Amino acid sequence: MTIGYITLGAHDVEKALPFYDAVLGAIGYSRGPLDGGWAFYGKEGAPSVGVCKPYDGQSARGGNGIMIGFQADTKDSVIAAYQAALAEGGTDEGAPGFRPPQATSGFYGAYIRDAAGNKLCVYTTL
Repeated sequence: MTIGYITLGAHDVEKALPFYDAVLGAIGYSRGPLDGGWAFYGKEGAPSVGVCKPYDGQSARGGNGIMIGFQADTKDSVIAAYQAALAEGGTDEGAPGFRPPQATSGFYGAYIRDAAGNKLCVYTTL
C-alpha cells in the first residue's frame, strides 16, 4: 500500500501557507495554486500534502499521538526546515539531532508543531 496524500487541518489556510511554504520548501516540495480553500504541495516520488479547513466545520487541532514524518535528503535540509518552522511561528518539539541522542549515525530528525497543533517530523538517515 502506498500513501497517496495527507491532509492537515488549518484554522486559516492562507495564514498557514507561509509556514508550509517554508518548511516543505526546505525539503523540496512546491505548492500548487490555492483552490477552493485547499492548497496542495507536491514532490516527485512522495505523497501530496494538502492544507485545508476541516471538512466537518470544527476547529482544526492536532491529533494526540498523530505525527507526520517528512523525509529530507540531507542533514542541512532537516535543519533548514526546523529553522523555517520556528521563523514562521511553529513551536519546537525537539531540536535537530540524532535519535537516540547519543547516536552518531542513523536517524537524524527535528520535531515541530504548526499553529493548529499538527506535529511534524523532518528527518534523514545518515
